[in-house]
Amino acid sequence: VQLQASGGGLMQAGGSLRLSCVVSGRTSRKFGMAWFRQAPGKEREFVAAITRSGGSTDYADSVKGRFTISRDNAGNTLYLQMNGLKPEDTAVYYCAADQMRWEAIARTDYDYWGQGTLVTVSS
Repeated sequence: VQLQASGGGLMQAGGSLRLSCVVSGRTSRKFGMAWFRQAPGKEREFVAAITRSGGSTDYADSVKGRFTISRDNAGNTLYLQMNGLKPEDTAVYYCAADQMRWEAIARTDYDYWGQGTLVTVSS
């Protein structure tokens, strides 16, 4: 399974970006998926997760109400819509996938990872 993240860039505070993550090698329908991020000098942290069906989502408190995770299983793609960006959102964003039950959702223990895409938010 390969994950390819894209969509990062430089944005002013208050702006929006949409990240994408394309799954190849197996259908994305097999996997619960999530976004994580790692800011300079900090540990990687959970951002958002979504069930295999897309029916349930989970967010870190720091992004709740600003970010939206979604998926298109027909297109094998995971998304992260980021609105109201803040300088503290600056990080490399990673998509992740793991096999799990249809309606399971998790913040840890993902087996497959994308290469990361850099998001920089200026004040």
